[in-house]
Amino acid sequence: MRFFLLFFATVFCINAAFAQNADALFAQSIYQHRKHYAQEFLEEPRAPLKVQDTAYLDFFAPSLAWQITALFERTPEASPFDMATYSGQKAKYVQYGTLRFELDGKEQTLRIYQNLRLAGLPEYADYLFLPFKDQTNGETSYGGGRYLDFRVKDISADGKLLLDFNKAYNPYCAYSDGYSCPIPPRENHLELNVTAGEKLFRKADKH
Repeated sequence: MRFFLLFFATVFCINAAFAQNADALFAQSIYQHRKHYAQEFLEEPRAPLKVQDTAYLDFFAPSLAWQITALFERTPEASPFDMATYSGQKAKYVQYGTLRFELDGKEQTLRIYQNLRLAGLPEYADYLFLPFKDQTNGETSYGGGRYLDFRVKDISADGKLLLDFNKAYNPYCAYSDGYSCPIPPRENHLELNVTAGEKLFRKADKH
């Protein structure tokens, strides 16, 4: 009996160690992603943040629970439409597909889009855009919603797409006026708290 107890205790400890290691590796990958994200502001001439501003970027702690596999369904017959932006301008998009996944014990749906202007440029021909809102907006995250980016190649051959909400980021409008940031369409409003990804810009607290 003591042998079996020792055996199961050993297996439990090994599994726990593997789990901790997986969590640590995942967190490290997200921190590297965020480091690259901050660096991109310094490389883009039109970006609203300078090097001193990036210290105020704030994020939820990395969590594997917010890395979710969604089922993708193509919508090839979708018609182009004008997506509203916070500047009042319009941007031409088309719905590329629908994503279905489970959160909080309920099936959730998000639409993923293509910007038709960008789709005409070779470097962005396979670019996909997922704007969304959730119930953290205006509280712990930016009130105007957040974004996720993908490429067509991110969709697997069996119709799955890995949604990593840890990589959700703010539009430029979260930091400054003068940008035409798409407003997440009503069908991409999640009735839950997405406690992952980028938070409110903390520099606003210093004003």
